[in-house]
Order: sequence, then C-alpha cells, then structure tokens
Amino acid sequence: MTVPDFQTLMRPLLESLQDGQTHSMQEVSAALAEQFQLTEVDLQEMLPSGRQATFANRVGWAKTYLAKAQVVETVVRGTVRLTARGRELLGRVPGRITQNDLKVYPEFQAFKETRRSGPTAQPQSNAADIQHIDISPDEQLDTLYAELSAALADELLTQVRALTPQQFEILVVQLLVAMGYGGSVRDAGQALGRSGDNGIDGVVKQDPLGLDKVYVQAKQWASNVGSQEVRNFSGSLTYHKASKGVLITTAGFSSSATDTARQSATSF
Repeated sequence: MTVPDFQTLMRPLLESLQDGQTHSMQEVSAALAEQFQLTEVDLQEMLPSGRQATFANRVGWAKTYLAKAQVVETVVRGTVRLTARGRELLGRVPGRITQNDLKVYPEFQAFKETRRSGPTAQPQSNAADIQHIDISPDEQLDTLYAELSAALADELLTQVRALTPQQFEILVVQLLVAMGYGGSVRDAGQALGRSGDNGIDGVVKQDPLGLDKVYVQAKQWASNVGSQEVRNFSGSLTYHKASKGVLITTAGFSSSATDTARQSATSF
C-alpha cells in the first residue's frame, strides 16, 4: 500500500490516543503502520533526499502539526498524549483532518506565520502550488531543491555551450582539478590541450607523481555523443597504450554510446 500523506495520518494518530494514556511515538507509529497495512518495503521507502524514511517523516510531521495546534501534547520526550482540545477536534470534524481544520487555533496560526516569515520560508510561487499536494514540509523542500537544481543545470549548460573553445578548455581544466585530477590548475593546463593528436585532447595526472595518467577528450556539443565517437576514443586510448580515459561532453550520450563504452571498458 502507498504510504499515506501526513494529513491523512492526523485523524488516525488522534484516534490511537483516545484512551487518554501517554504513548511513545514508536507505539503510535507501529499502530498506524498496522492500521494502514504497510509492508516492510513501504516502511523502508525513503524521502528523495535519502535522509529519512517517508513514513517516519510523515508521522513526525503529523504529530508536529497536531502539537502546534495543541490537540496533542508531549509529556516526556518521544511521547504523546491527547488533550481536551484534541477530543473536541475529533468530535467536531467527522472525517479526514487537515491543516485547514487546525487553523481555528491561534497557536497553529502563529506557527504557520512563523514558518512563512522565517529564514527558511519557501518561495511563495512554488509553495502555493505545492500546498495542493499532501506532502510534508521536508518533501516540499526536496521538491523545490530538485526544481532549482534542474533549472540551474539548464542555465549552466546554455552558458557553457556559448563559450569559445579556449574558454571551454579552461573550464574543463578547472573541472578535472576539482575532481582531484591534475594536481593544480597549472599542472592540468600544461597537460590538457597540448597534444591534440590521434583523438586525444589532453592528458592529466591522476597521482602527484604523474605515474598514472588519464587521457581526455572534450566535446562542446549540443547533440548527444554517439557510439562512433566512443569507438574512436577507445581506439585512441589503444594507440596511446592508455588504460584510462574520460570523454567529457556538454550534451549527453546515446544508449548505443553507453553500451559501446561498457564493452570497451572490458577490453582494458
């Protein structure tokens, strides 16, 4: 079964506390998992960031929102108990409980205002769209981060493709050094772009002594690199008796190019 969204978990969480006793969040989570018939696979599903299990995150946020509305309270760290206000809420709202049902409480309103105006407040344009999706604040941040990363990647690619060949060469040098090759920009720069023979654009050191070398080919392309280019590069590596090579492109690789690269790797 799909892991319920955090708002769907609010009412079942409150109902699990109707005995008036103090329960640990571990007990509550186990009861909710059983109620929704979640499998071990469901419980192990992770947030896009990989930092926490989706179910645990959503239970945590359901409890946080309910606590901010003071319909539940924490007696001891890691525990929760239903309040008189929580009983009133269960009686007043017959079905699914959502954030809108908590807005009648001034404490919850203050909490929401703090989130909107605080240093980690979400951009209003995106946040407004995401409010229609029943995902927790952590998931909202993950979604926004993915959108911003994709937009940034597109913008960077556009700028890189507009570089002159000399500027692109400098960028490739800086990239390789940042990845740990070449030792320094100066060392890598002396190696890269000097040979230009037999399909090799440059050679950089993989270790400080220069005993292990990586052969480089860079393509400032807008279209994907095909299998023929990969075969040509593989042949160049064979010519230079090289065991390692990096083909860098501003585009992507066709599926046939990827297959060719895998096959070529097994021959070294």
